Amino acid sequence: MSRQRYTEEFKIQAVKQVTEQGHSMTSVAERLGVSYKSIHDWVKRYSKPAKQRQVDDAQSDEIRRLKAELKRVTMERDILKEAAVYFAGESKKSTRS
Repeated sequence: MSRQRYTEEFKIQAVKQVTEQGHSMTSVAERLGVSYKSIHDWVKRYSKPAKQRQVDDAQSDEIRRLKAELKRVTMERDILKEAAVYFAGESKKSTRS
C-alpha cells in the first residue's frame, strides 16, 4: 500500500484553514480527505517559523543518519564477536592434536 504524498503548499493551506480561518482539525481533515493525525502533524510542523523548521529538519536528519550508523556498527560488532568465538574454538581444536 503506497502512501499519498501531499505538496508543501497543500499542507500549508490546510494548516491555514485551522490556524487562520478557525476551522477544526477534524472538519479540515474530512473536507480534504486526509487523516486527523496528518492535519495535527502538519499544524504542529508548519505553525513554527521556517527557520525553526529548518533546524528541526536538520536535527531529524542527523538523528536518522546516526541511528543508521549505529545499526550498521552494531551488526559489525556482532559479526566480529561471532568470528572471535569461532576462531577461539578452532584455535583450541588445533592445540589438542
